[in-house]
Amino acid sequence: MSSHSDVASISGTKERVGSEVVDLDAEFGGLEARKKLERRLLWKLDLRMSILVVIYILNYIDRNNAGAARSRGLTTDLHLQGQQFATLLSILYVGYIIMQIPSNMFLNYIGKPSLFLPACMIIWGAISALTGITTNFTGALLTRFFLGFVEAAFFPGALFLISKWFVQKNRDWSQNGNPLLEDYSGNIISNAFGALIASGILDGMNGVLGHAAWRWLFYIEGALTIFVAICAIFILPDFPTTTTWLSDDERRLALRRMEEDAGVGDQNETEKGGLAYGLYLAVTDWMVWWFAMAVNAIVVSLSFNAYFPTLSATLGYNPTVSLLLVAPPWIFAVIVTFCLSRHSDYTQERFYHVIASYIVGILGFVIAICTMNTAARYVSLFLMAQTYAGLVVMLAWMSNSFPRPPSKRAVTLSIINGWSQLGNVAGSYIWPSNWGPTYRYSYGICIAAAGLSIIMSWIFKEHLKTLNRKLEREEQEQGIKGKGFRYVL
Repeated sequence: MSSHSDVASISGTKERVGSEVVDLDAEFGGLEARKKLERRLLWKLDLRMSILVVIYILNYIDRNNAGAARSRGLTTDLHLQGQQFATLLSILYVGYIIMQIPSNMFLNYIGKPSLFLPACMIIWGAISALTGITTNFTGALLTRFFLGFVEAAFFPGALFLISKWFVQKNRDWSQNGNPLLEDYSGNIISNAFGALIASGILDGMNGVLGHAAWRWLFYIEGALTIFVAICAIFILPDFPTTTTWLSDDERRLALRRMEEDAGVGDQNETEKGGLAYGLYLAVTDWMVWWFAMAVNAIVVSLSFNAYFPTLSATLGYNPTVSLLLVAPPWIFAVIVTFCLSRHSDYTQERFYHVIASYIVGILGFVIAICTMNTAARYVSLFLMAQTYAGLVVMLAWMSNSFPRPPSKRAVTLSIINGWSQLGNVAGSYIWPSNWGPTYRYSYGICIAAAGLSIIMSWIFKEHLKTLNRKLEREEQEQGIKGKGFRYVL
């Protein structure tokens, strides 16, 4: 095998290895044949990966439906007092954090996300439905803990699955659409349609078969999750080396694309490297922990998400109208997220897109603090909700910044996502009812957390600039022509 210094780029599809010019696409029939094969491969992946959006919607609906149920008798029927409701929200993330790293390491080891992720989904759907039969704080606490424990497998697993198929460079992420954007949009959509679904169930199911409406909310949404999970078993792809419906050419191309994207052929490390090796690489990289803390800070700022029905209720309308008013800000957030993320992918720039969204969110918090005017406060909810656009771009930045090897990437995604959930644990306690209806102290904490995330993101960007300059110097010293891997800023 030739060393890196022996390989030089001649054109987009050719390299010089020693004194010989090698056509990299010859095995696919040349460049045009490769493009045709690549389009077919991506279409297959897009169709199958689209179910991740549906799963993500259900993932967050099952997680956040407690907020809607709170307004229709959950706290009364379970005899909740003081901070017990906040504890029900936060305990989910304790289980969620515990399982982040083990689940992704196991997924990387077995290489069968089409079985592992739907199996976890069936279990969390059943647990969510069981929440509807609880009669006290202890029972609800247990179901919420184990719900988070099992739900932990999905988001980092979905990120890892996406990272094994879609390259980070312009070819996939600006022309074919950011798969992470499609996936995470499910989260934002769930906030809109979850409220609409909850409004219908809570308004029409009260007393049916002798059960309170909030209990039907958990029964129906849990059953829907189980149904979609069964469908996902037959739809989701596995990894390139373990997916059976690929042709030989498509499999080779999928592996080649990942090698080209990362700059090294690290695919075999997934199958041959030890589990502990990737864990060691991720845990000892300070950049992983720094980025995790930056995401953690913005998640604290986004803690209003779980209390959005409560904030909508402060506008003074009846419970049904208050739930319906939740949807428009999140629909707006989906549109902003799509536009901001696509522009970020097109320009291959992350930092300024991230902070632009965060600054608009801070403006929303400031408006909410400064006025009790109903129209202005409702506008502030729109500005707050779009902050998720910045988080989506930040998560894409995460995938850009930790591309290899696969075992490290699997653990890194789990660490960052798991650590960031501590923000949800803390954020559950910054919205006590005695701070309402203005919630000025809560908004102040959100402003401080968003500001901290902006500062940490800027420092991270500056460090990546330093690493890029180092890579350029190394290429010049080795006499490599052409531009190799660079970190996205």
